[in-house]
Amino acid sequence: MSDHSDPAGDDVSPARGTAGYAETADALAVQYEEVTFDEVHRDVLRLVPAEPCRILDVGAGTGRDAAALAARGHRVVAVEPTAELRAHGQRIHADSGIDWADAVLPDLALSRHPGRFDAVFATGVWMHLDAVERLQAMARIATLLVPGGRFFVNLRHGPVPDGRHMFDVSAAETVELGGAYGLRTVHRSERPDLHGRDSVRWSCLVLQTKGAVRALSRSGGPEGDRAAPDPDRRLGPAARPTARR
Repeated sequence: MSDHSDPAGDDVSPARGTAGYAETADALAVQYEEVTFDEVHRDVLRLVPAEPCRILDVGAGTGRDAAALAARGHRVVAVEPTAELRAHGQRIHADSGIDWADAVLPDLALSRHPGRFDAVFATGVWMHLDAVERLQAMARIATLLVPGGRFFVNLRHGPVPDGRHMFDVSAAETVELGGAYGLRTVHRSERPDLHGRDSVRWSCLVLQTKGAVRALSRSGGPEGDRAAPDPDRRLGPAARPTARR
């Protein structure tokens, strides 16, 4: 692993979901680092892989979570499409061993980081995608997970900050969409905002692919494999979208 990022990245067009982050990156870097990985994910820590494995952190921001996972012995790829936040992350967590990448959902092109992952994290990311992008992104996540792999999702609910591109995405919809791609829900909870914003709350989900758990955690059992459906097949030929940026 390394602390450098891909020079050009796999996705070169800015995503709509990143709107407003570059301009406020300095303030956000401070905000993100004010809370810890254990605080943000306290309800699902028992489901985080116990043994060293390969983890993808999508929308990693400053790399707070990626660095905490690397400190636990995991091999972590941190994907952050906002260059200003990536720069903060590489500075703050310079010695963490994180492998940084510039890519974006729903395509999440990772040609420089091939292979599958034992866990994927998406904290404060999913609600930046519209309905079609969420469908495509879930299909992509399903292909990136090993059998028994887990998808950790934190959904933000509340007023949309000025300049942001954000949607009201429910936990129920996310659970249903995951199920359509062979991911069953192993955890679902809600928590208040850790920054004290009364109007903001969070849903915490963990979705798991079918197959052997491979010592991913101290709990859970093996299940048979099932392939995720083709998103284009579900949409039909006339409705197959082109991913927006």
